[in-house]
Amino acid sequence: MISTLPVRGWRLAGLMLLAGGLAALSLPPVHALFLLPVGLMILYRVSEDARSWKQAAWCGFLFGMGFHTVGLYWLTNAILTRVHEFWWVVPFASPGVALLIAPFICVPAILCRVVRPGWRRVLMFAGSWTVMDMGRVFMFSGFPWNPLGSDLELPGFAGDVMIQPASVLGVDGLSLALVLGSLAIFRGRRAALAVLAVSVLWIAAGTWRLSSATPLNITNPRAVLVQGNVPEAEVISHADAVGNFRRYLSLTAQGAQKAFAEGGRPPVVIWPESGFPGLLDEDTLARQMIARAAEGAPALVGSDRESGKDWFNSLIAVAPDGSIAAIYDKSRLVPFGEYQPWILPFNVLPGVLTPGPGLKTWDLPGMGRVGPMVCYEIIFSGSVTARNDRPDWLVTISNDAWYGNSAGPRQHLATGRMRAVEEGLPVVFANNTGISAIYDATGHETARLGWGRADVLVSDIPSPLPPTFFSRFGRATPLALSILCMVLALVPTQRKKRDWDLGVYKG
Repeated sequence: MISTLPVRGWRLAGLMLLAGGLAALSLPPVHALFLLPVGLMILYRVSEDARSWKQAAWCGFLFGMGFHTVGLYWLTNAILTRVHEFWWVVPFASPGVALLIAPFICVPAILCRVVRPGWRRVLMFAGSWTVMDMGRVFMFSGFPWNPLGSDLELPGFAGDVMIQPASVLGVDGLSLALVLGSLAIFRGRRAALAVLAVSVLWIAAGTWRLSSATPLNITNPRAVLVQGNVPEAEVISHADAVGNFRRYLSLTAQGAQKAFAEGGRPPVVIWPESGFPGLLDEDTLARQMIARAAEGAPALVGSDRESGKDWFNSLIAVAPDGSIAAIYDKSRLVPFGEYQPWILPFNVLPGVLTPGPGLKTWDLPGMGRVGPMVCYEIIFSGSVTARNDRPDWLVTISNDAWYGNSAGPRQHLATGRMRAVEEGLPVVFANNTGISAIYDATGHETARLGWGRADVLVSDIPSPLPPTFFSRFGRATPLALSILCMVLALVPTQRKKRDWDLGVYKG
């Protein structure tokens, strides 16, 4: 096949990197949505016009490198917190991760070429893009960060409206819709008008759901979110462990006093990941001090935990008397951060963690039915609640100090907002340096504590909604729709069937 690309060589490579980088600016927190159709159309047309499937794959890979390097630029900040040990990794942090996940974008670039030009290619491209994007959960312990569906998480009411279809489709279904719409608007006036009509219906459906959502008659507790704002260097070194512990105790006492003064709901104190600078399960005195500061309220505290030769990243429920009511060990670990995947033949981590047994639902006095999670686990669509044991609210504790005041903490927070819509459950997000927030069961933000503040946030946890369609069927729905797009792209027309019968298919 003769290539009809207007640029070749290094210019083509630069174009694909640029297209991917521009498309990444549609992600939170920038939300430059108009750049997504531009970037995707460049990739689509280049894939069509490439002289071979190998060139199309190469262009898809370069697009992925640009997209993920820009979207994950903040990973470099994590290395800078330990630059004295890992200085040599600094230039490779975000490009290195992009190198691993960029090949997923090669697949739609290749597969769209196996069907005839026109709508078939659009359907194949969108369907295979979504299937491969969903497949990122199977890479190591999974890395489904920055799905395109998160583009719709605009700030405020506009974003609340746009993400409501996730209660049926999930974030992956939103990705499928965005890819289809981004390519369709370039297929002529009728197609653009169809996209406009679907967008109007989409907005109407989102507005209707927001106005008609009726919470269950369940009263959740009042959250006391304690945000200590401890710099990551101190979290690692424990340079001022006693001072930081006292800061958390002081903020806890302030929050508990305010929560009890307001009356009504029972409060629950929530500390972030790494909130306690030690091994809380082994420190009876520290637990009693936390219980006294909480003035009789139960507390959820992030702490490391040692058991034999294994180390865990844990969330510990402390009862009002200082005893341990429950322990949750993080079950999905961060690749290259909490454990080392087999792909590296040499050791780059000072130590590794052990994954816990899996998700749980706690039913504890003063807390109600809560689904605990630690940090990374909130990003997994369809995998945030224990099977057949639905909680009434979700809590995730995190320490995003690693990533600085960047897009990273804001993208992480956006995943909690999306999980709230998908599951129909309120989400409480407690973070060491911010951003801490509470979302109701429609993804509407009800309270927030911004980045870089040592403070306490006291706010009622909203009631849950009835189980959503997505909470019942999970990712099977977007997967089925994506596969349907691919199947429709492959179904032959009468003319094409005659060509096959005569052996003269002109693909």
